[in-house]
Amino acid sequence: MLIVLYMIIALAVLGLIAGIASWWHYKHAPKDEPLVNPADMECCGQHEVCEKESLLAAISKQIEYYDDEELDRFKGRGGEEYTEEETEEFRNILYTMRSEEVAGWVRSLQLRQINLPDEVKDEVFLIVGERRIQ
Repeated sequence: MLIVLYMIIALAVLGLIAGIASWWHYKHAPKDEPLVNPADMECCGQHEVCEKESLLAAISKQIEYYDDEELDRFKGRGGEEYTEEETEEFRNILYTMRSEEVAGWVRSLQLRQINLPDEVKDEVFLIVGERRIQ
């Protein structure tokens, strides 16, 4: 019984020490440096592409075309269902646009219910990811 009492007292003392250390660190942390990195607030990191690039966020409901009206025929098709020629059609459009337009283009495809071919998705993520780093 005495050992249990010592363990409870030891845990209480450790908790008190941890609380004091936490309070002391909070009070003496540099005030000019934010405790949370503002960049972390913009992107949660749970998606392959950050929502701030508007690929997944419903920022805009207006459909914008990027000289790609011919892609409307693929509405509702799954990403794995494209032929090599159809995949090349998506690639040609992708690589003829500026990198800053890619996120908007993918958002436009989403609003039009057009899935990217699986082979092109990695390329899109790479382009948008590089754009975020810059």
